[in-house]
Formats: sequence, structure tokens, C-alpha cells
Amino acid sequence: MAEFNVGFVIFPGITQLDFTGPFEVLSRLGTPPSISVPSKFSQSRVHVIAKTLLPVSSDRGLGIMPTCTFDNSPPLDLICVPGGAGVVEALADVETVDFIRRQGGRAQYVTSVCMGAFLLGAAELLKGRRATTHWAYVDLLPLVGAHHEKGRVVRDGNVFTSGGVSAGIDFAFSIVAELAGPDVAKAIQLGLEYDPSPPFDAGHPDKASEAATTLMVQRNEKAHTGIRQGIEKLAILGREQ
Repeated sequence: MAEFNVGFVIFPGITQLDFTGPFEVLSRLGTPPSISVPSKFSQSRVHVIAKTLLPVSSDRGLGIMPTCTFDNSPPLDLICVPGGAGVVEALADVETVDFIRRQGGRAQYVTSVCMGAFLLGAAELLKGRRATTHWAYVDLLPLVGAHHEKGRVVRDGNVFTSGGVSAGIDFAFSIVAELAGPDVAKAIQLGLEYDPSPPFDAGHPDKASEAATTLMVQRNEKAHTGIRQGIEKLAILGREQ
């Protein structure tokens, strides 16, 4: 049973559920498909990777402890990049983008949650790919060479991208089913009692009120502008090199 390394790249200003949702699922990859059949992924390991081992603060102030750094991370079989308003600053961080480029270039699976897609894009891992991100930012995907495809989870070859925040949980179950099979994914789902029944059917602009959509567009405007400007700056730097 070979070791399988899953790595989450974290940075200041991430949305914690972008990270902790799929972490909760993928940390259980070693679950066996049944009582009598052993897991193929008993040697799987999940790594929380940042520039340093200092706590990383989420966009809501939750401190997250990395387990390794860009310098001592093992080669990753699956890399996952979460999103959050901190993506704006992370786009300008050469070390973060270079790490994602290096590890994503060799990983079996290259994945993102929410606005993390733009860090994959900055690392040139989404060119010509079908992808998705948080609904308020899908118009920016062409700036990193991606083709927007509507969906909560979008797969294009070995690249998996998901919509905003809670969609990362669905993405993680899709990956588990891909790797270990549907029985393992279903067992983990049961163990987590992931049986969502939200009190309102308003989680996407297709279903939400116009007032709520307008409010959320306004609240995302600063990060939307920041991501656009960050991508455009990277494009200019690329042309100058």
C-alpha cells in the first residue's frame, strides 16, 4: 500500500470552510470499503502547507496551524488550494504561486475550492481547462485561460475545481469516490452525517432573491476587483520576461 500525500496550501485570509470542509473528508481517505476489505489508502497522509509554521489566520480570524512548509513538504499526489479574500494577496506572492506550480505540475490530482481556482490559474494550471469557482467570480476565469463550466464540481482530466465554500465538501467526496470507490465515499458520508437539508433553497443566484444576490455581489466587489488586478499584473509581468 503506497503512501498517498494530500496537501492543502493555506495562506492568510483563506476561508476556513474552503479548507476544513474537504480536509474533514479527505483525512478519512483511509476508511475501508467494508469490514472485511482493507483500505487501499491506509498510508494516506494529509498535509497543511504554508510558507512558515506560524499560525495562519483565516478571513474570519480563526488560527490554523500548518504541519509543514513549502521547503519541507513531501511531493504531493493531490494538491488542493482553497480560496478566500486572501487570494488577492496570495496572487502577488511569488513563493506561494511557485510552490503551487511545482507541486501541481507533478501531482496526480490538481484541485481547488472557490477562489483558489485563481491561484491554480496564476500557476498556469488551468490553461485550456474547464473550471468553476465561486459564482461571483466566474467571469474572471477566462483571464487565467480557463473556460467556465457551470457546476458545483467540475472535472477536466486530473483537474477538479469546485464552486464556493460549501461546494468543497462535495468536491472532496467526488475525489474519494474517484480514488477509493463509491462505497468508501458513502461510508465517510454516513460517518460525517452529511445529509444536508438547508432551511432555505437560496444557495445560488439561480435560486436566491434579487436583493440577496445584489447584496452579495456588492460585498464581493473589493475582492473581485483585487483578483482581476492581480491577474492582469501577472500577465504584464509575464510579457515583460
